[in-house]
Amino acid sequence: MGIADATGAATDVVVTRFAPSPTGYLHLGHVYSALAGRRAARETGGRFMLRIEDIDHARCRPHFARAIVEDLAWLGLDWDGPIRRQSEHFADYRAALARLDAAGLLYPCFCSRREIREEIARAGGAPQGDLGVPYPGTCRRLAPDERAARLAQGHDYALRLDVAAALAQAGPLIWHEDGTPVAAEPAALGDVVLARKEMPTSYHLAVTVDDAAQGVTLVTRGADLCAATHIHRLLQALLGLPTPRYRHHALLTDAAGMRLAKRAGAPAVRAMRAAGMTPAQVIAAATIAPQTR
Repeated sequence: MGIADATGAATDVVVTRFAPSPTGYLHLGHVYSALAGRRAARETGGRFMLRIEDIDHARCRPHFARAIVEDLAWLGLDWDGPIRRQSEHFADYRAALARLDAAGLLYPCFCSRREIREEIARAGGAPQGDLGVPYPGTCRRLAPDERAARLAQGHDYALRLDVAAALAQAGPLIWHEDGTPVAAEPAALGDVVLARKEMPTSYHLAVTVDDAAQGVTLVTRGADLCAATHIHRLLQALLGLPTPRYRHHALLTDAAGMRLAKRAGAPAVRAMRAAGMTPAQVIAAATIAPQTR
């Protein structure tokens, strides 16, 4: 049986993707996510794609990328087609940035994270969810000559999306979450960063371009990334890209109820392998319902 695409129309096959970042080894949360995407694709005779999201040069490591591929193969979680590595596709992201810039939707931001937090605190605001502190629009209000002077002086900057201007062009938008239409409200996230002086992309821009490039029709990912979909839906509209359907699954937690994460030292798949567990045992451990862990 097929699923509905972003317009609600039935489609016979599904293309999904698993897109880990090589900043550590795979853990059970990753396995759960990969299984969910692969199952959705295989049930419809579709395709399950692998993407390595390695644009963070400060944290990504080649040996982690190799380990991801090795661990997935050991688990028997095969994928279709070549692996897409973000670090090999900067030209794609630059082209998308150029299109947004030509539409007058980008501006350079010279604020540090500390300055942003201080301005928000002065205004009585607070961080919002998993996406951190929403940007208050400080540099959007810079005079053109001041902006040009800072660029000429070589200041570091981030390129932000002018969300208000973007929405004026794109109009009201929705996406489908497991068949249910959801109104996109990207303004709540503020003017997000799409690139930096030395890096032609950010997570938001890269995944939007990548999903289209890989022909993804169903994005399966953790509930912690659901809020990001508001911005991704806007970028799809601005860049003329197709909108996949979304399925944000619950997150696996440890015995204390804490979300499994690399930064929190979640047990790695290869450590379980070294301890003598079989692929079937690791997969069984990962398929326990997240809310019961």
